[in-house]
Amino acid sequence: MSNYSKDILAQRLKESDPAKVAALFAEADAVRREYMGDCVYLRGIIEFSNICARDCHYCGLRVSNTKLSRYTLSREEIMESVAVAKEFEIGTVVLQSGEGSPVPVKELCSIVREISGRGMAVTLSVGELPFDDYQALREAGADRYLLKFETSNEKLYKKFRPWSELKDRLKCLENLKKLGFQAGSGNLVGFPGQTDEDLADDILLCKKLELDMVSISVFLPHPETPLKGVKKPALEKMLKTLALARIVTLNTHMPATTAAGTMDPLGREKALQCGANVIMPNVSPSEFRKLYEIYPDKICTNEGTRDCYPCLVRRIESVGRTVGKGRGDSVRRK
Repeated sequence: MSNYSKDILAQRLKESDPAKVAALFAEADAVRREYMGDCVYLRGIIEFSNICARDCHYCGLRVSNTKLSRYTLSREEIMESVAVAKEFEIGTVVLQSGEGSPVPVKELCSIVREISGRGMAVTLSVGELPFDDYQALREAGADRYLLKFETSNEKLYKKFRPWSELKDRLKCLENLKKLGFQAGSGNLVGFPGQTDEDLADDILLCKKLELDMVSISVFLPHPETPLKGVKKPALEKMLKTLALARIVTLNTHMPATTAAGTMDPLGREKALQCGANVIMPNVSPSEFRKLYEIYPDKICTNEGTRDCYPCLVRRIESVGRTVGKGRGDSVRRK
């Protein structure tokens, strides 16, 4: 049933009975199987720059973190990473950076055009941009855009993203959808002061936005941010949020995030068993991976893609799933 109310969602998020939590995960898994099938689609992430002009209180890339060595990949390095993704038949490349990336939109359009010309879908995650820039990127061949709202609670949003307004973030998502992007967004679970009612609102906002991809991840405190002393949330809370988001949104792509794998060696497998159907292997050059430190102790920073890919395939197959082939476009567009 996808018409859950806020009260029902909050009640299920508070559930602590192991049998009832297991039933929730099984329900979400059944919904995923019915609407999305058993394939797990891979999206090759290229973290092409860790330079960020923003100062979000929860992110290690924040401009105030002067201890972080900054980098921007060259066009050649980006295309070498694309070639590796292509070698493993990964149908989608995700170009991700901090907001206010040093790569001009004109150059980014040229890179998108080249990747698209190789028959691959292109997802962008480079933050809030003017409408005209989004339009240029769409016309260059970008297919999808990920712009997480992080929290639907305006007070929490303003507290942790003081330079921004939630309404501006949502306006950007509206613009992306107008331009024909397959739009992705979602939240972080575990902000200090966040309630189950807030998480219920997050889930309902994902439904209202009619997203093509919903990303539910977990907040992990970084030592070079104002939230460095905050206690890590329980992985189960994130998994319950993910499961309920699957039940409510039905047919959106949902990733098993690297953050889940950082919290628990089997975190991604657990996410796949309660609603997720996407995994995003990192295809960035290995020497730069540690520098894209949104949160500390991120897994797979010492591995090359040729090591990472077989491992992910084994993990996917261990929960009875298969690796999806092709672009894995939004099923809502069919």
